[in-house]
Amino acid sequence: MRNSHKNFESYSANFKEINECAVDDISLELFYKPHSIALLLISIAGVIYFSFVRDESNVDDNIWAGLLCIIFFLLIISVLSFPNGPFTRPHPAVWRMVFGLSILYLLALLFLLFQDYKTAKGIFLWIDPKLKDFHIDMDKEYGVNCSDITAEKVWSHLDVFALGHFFGWAFKAVLVRHCGILWAMSIMWEVTEIAFAHLLPNFIECWWDALILDILLCNGIGIWVGLKICNCLEMREYKWVSIRDIRSTTGKLKRAVLQFTPVSWTHVRWLDPNSTYMRFFAVCQMVIFWQISELNTFFLKHIFEMPPSHPIVVARLLFLGIMVAPSARQYYSYVTDSQCKRLGSQCWVYGAVMLTESLLCIKNGKSLFGQTQAINIILWVLVMLLFSVLCVYGFVAWQWYFSVRIFSPPLAVRKLLI
Repeated sequence: MRNSHKNFESYSANFKEINECAVDDISLELFYKPHSIALLLISIAGVIYFSFVRDESNVDDNIWAGLLCIIFFLLIISVLSFPNGPFTRPHPAVWRMVFGLSILYLLALLFLLFQDYKTAKGIFLWIDPKLKDFHIDMDKEYGVNCSDITAEKVWSHLDVFALGHFFGWAFKAVLVRHCGILWAMSIMWEVTEIAFAHLLPNFIECWWDALILDILLCNGIGIWVGLKICNCLEMREYKWVSIRDIRSTTGKLKRAVLQFTPVSWTHVRWLDPNSTYMRFFAVCQMVIFWQISELNTFFLKHIFEMPPSHPIVVARLLFLGIMVAPSARQYYSYVTDSQCKRLGSQCWVYGAVMLTESLLCIKNGKSLFGQTQAINIILWVLVMLLFSVLCVYGFVAWQWYFSVRIFSPPLAVRKLLI
């Protein structure tokens, strides 16, 4: 019983570390003390003022005001009650609010899931009536006259989306921090585009666009830059001094800016030569789930007919990027730490968001998915499974032969060879 109790305490401590990271470096105590009563009084006073003073003649404005009030109170409750997550910079309250907004986004998706297409589309038209004038066939086509390769045509393909590719993969590199896994996801995404090109016309690209511009240039340079940032942060010496102990104004300003950088930087090892089956397949699962999450972006945009530059599309991408950061860290702890037996709350919510978005696409895209070429999807699933397993297996073998230099094969490799 004692051992069982000790194990339970150990598991709880590990879960708390990734779900409620403690703040070790408190420079200004004022910003880290609870102000629950003050927040309650200020929020109630604000609600009383705006609910009685504002003009209520416009129904749309009233609905927007009510929604903003709900979001405002949810953020306050998030700051007071929700867990920090694995990060504490720039302030734990920021990540509590991210978690609160993640829950709100999940609830909004669940609400839309129980509406018919006309109602769901009507909600988006209510948010932005200009969407009525846009149709998905207005999207730019990339797979036209592929044999006609000119400098002008190549330059036209290096648009804002190429820049998005670069920054997106640089950000993914900072999150994942594993060159092999990143390249595997990049190559697999091009395979995913080929498999779903018959459903999403903007997936049709010229071979030189997919191989050279996307994989090698935009994605490759983005991965390289992201990993270089990781190397710089990993080699940096982290010695934090309280802002009150710094005398110069320049030093204080520099310390304030550094508040938006990580407290420390941990070397990430998704796989090692002694990786178990569970850890091996958990990394494969992450690679596949990443493809599904990316697919949701394009299917949602296509089914509900929104231009790629629309604020809803951009805001969703930016918010998911912020949400993924603590989720990836919690998933890494769950996969690599044998003492961590529970998935972090933020990661759980992100998983629920990803699956709900997929269900929303399937439910509202019945006519689109009715055109599905089954052989394409079956081959895609098989290629995803085979490629992810082979890549992860290759990473373990590479680490064994070229980095670790031990004489016995890795545990997962030995089991697969038997």
